[in-house]
Order: sequence, then C-alpha cells, then structure tokens
Amino acid sequence: MEPIARTFGQTDWITITLVVSLLFPIIAKSIYYPRFLNFIILPFNNKYISTYTKKEKLFNWFHFLMSVFQVINTTLFIFFIWRSYFNPTEAKNPYIFPLLLAGVFLFMGAKTMAQLFNGFIFNSYKTFNELIFKKLTYFNYSGIILFIANVFLAYVFIDSKITIIIALILFFAINTIGWIAVLNNYQKFISTYFFYFILYLCALEIAPLVIMGSFLK
Repeated sequence: MEPIARTFGQTDWITITLVVSLLFPIIAKSIYYPRFLNFIILPFNNKYISTYTKKEKLFNWFHFLMSVFQVINTTLFIFFIWRSYFNPTEAKNPYIFPLLLAGVFLFMGAKTMAQLFNGFIFNSYKTFNELIFKKLTYFNYSGIILFIANVFLAYVFIDSKITIIIALILFFAINTIGWIAVLNNYQKFISTYFFYFILYLCALEIAPLVIMGSFLK
C-alpha cells in the first residue's frame, strides 16, 4: 500500500478552532458553575448583572474566559462573512484567520482601554468600569449565538447567507438589550455628559464597525 498524503483543509482548522473556543466556557462552567448558570439566562433575567456588576467588574477570570470564547467565535464569524460575501478566493489563504484573530484581539483590547481612559478623563472610572462590564457581558453572551452559527456555517448550511443574516439579527438583538439596560441605568450620567457620550458613540462604537466593513470589502 502506498501512503496517501492528507491535506489540511479549511474544515480541519475550523473544527480545531471551534473545539478550542468551546474549552473556555467549559472551564468557566466547571470553576464558576453558579455564575455560569446566571450568565446563560442573561437575556431573560437580570440577576447576573445585578449580582456581579459591583463585585468583580471587568478584570476577573470568568469574564476573561467568556471574552476569549467570544473573540474567537466573532473572528470565525467574520471569516465566514468575508468568505461568503466578499473574497472567497483570498479566504483560502492559511494566514487569514490568524491575522483576523490578532486584529480582533487588538481591536477589542484597544477599544476597552480607550473606554476606561475616558473614565479617567471624566473622573468617573468606577461608572465607566460598570458600564463597560455590562456592555461587554451582553457582547460575550452573543458569542454563544455566533458559536452556534459557526457550527451551522461550517458543517450544515455551509456559507449560507441566510444563516449569517439570522445570526446577525440575533447578535444585534442581544447587544441592543444590553445597550437599553445601560441607557436605563445611567440616564443621569449620560444626560450630564450628553455631548461627550455622542462623541463616544461615534468614535468607539460606530466608527469601528465602519472600519471593519471597509476592511472586509
């Protein structure tokens, strides 16, 4: 029998990526089981936010583990969008996903640091810390939606644009719930710094989405 060379296809590394990403919530569940249960029902129950906002804020291991899970699946979902809509040929480049992953990690880290820096500028670090924690908690939860979408896009409805659209709708719905919660809880603070809040939205929320869209094109 002659040896048969096995090529490392896209499905192989996508499978590895999904399995690796899944390890992070599994670890989070095993170590922080009660917290994980509260996190899972986040869109339907505000207990997680009310319990943990004042305690550990941004820098805790549970939040870190779920953030890594979210970033990996967000990057993979961006890859599927790019492959389905913009540049399917270039998506075969083996270096594309690592570059996208590094870009998303740097982008999220820089964005969070910039938001915290705003807290120092306005002498409201504690308030900004709580605000960012709540917003990122909903963002991390949407990583579960993207993980499920990535599984479907990789194995069931391969590169399905309908699946991408449905996932985007659910993604924005969850994050909209988070934004509504933030706006309701910080109405007085936002009204005091309304002009700067508008600048914050344009510079750190809307502009990055425009840049990301331009990059994909």
